[in-house]
Amino acid sequence: MTEFSFSCTGVRADRYAAGPTLVFRLRVTATGDTPVHALALRCQIRIEPARRGYASAEADGLADLFGERSRWGSTLQPVQFAQVPLMVSGFTGETEADLVVPCTYDMDIAATRYLDALADGEVPLLMLFSGTAFTGAGGFHVEPVPWDREAVFRMPVAAWREMVEQHFPGCGWIRLPRDTMDALLAYRSRHALPSWEATVAALLDDTAPAAPPKSDPLRALTATTGRTDP
Repeated sequence: MTEFSFSCTGVRADRYAAGPTLVFRLRVTATGDTPVHALALRCQIRIEPARRGYASAEADGLADLFGERSRWGSTLQPVQFAQVPLMVSGFTGETEADLVVPCTYDMDIAATRYLDALADGEVPLLMLFSGTAFTGAGGFHVEPVPWDREAVFRMPVAAWREMVEQHFPGCGWIRLPRDTMDALLAYRSRHALPSWEATVAALLDDTAPAAPPKSDPLRALTATTGRTDP
């Protein structure tokens, strides 16, 4: 039986991808001299929030996920980040492969909210591997890759931010129900607004509390004395 081990040696943002994408560089090692014809892997990536510290501003941004900092002893649980397949071509002994992970900037996703709250530092990741190996020197043997194969990696927050800036430069992203989008579109058309930014700004202006009227000393004097002369 061939034993497999995995490690992650780096990560980069894919600047040529159609959507936000991270590429993790994996090193795969197989024991012995038996050729590995191919590996069909399932890769699950989890964020382990308890394995790093947080500044006050970061803790405030994570309150909707984990509650107040005083409760983190029980609420700071792993967060699912991705689950992707990977085909590794044939090798003997050791090889490297790119694990391509499509990402999202949907703030309804727990992993995205977590990553967006971090200012700097590293993201503690746990990578879990399983799948099927096709091995053999004189033919094909099918061997399982058990779920206990894993790798620990600390992803720089800068890699995530670089990826987001490539696709959403200087912007945020929110998902809205269809009826809300229809209402926004009708409001934009009704007021002939040139962009969605202008539409939201107009709505914010409409809901802003009115400024209190400035005091008029002469009017106050007239109200109390009935006289208009100074």
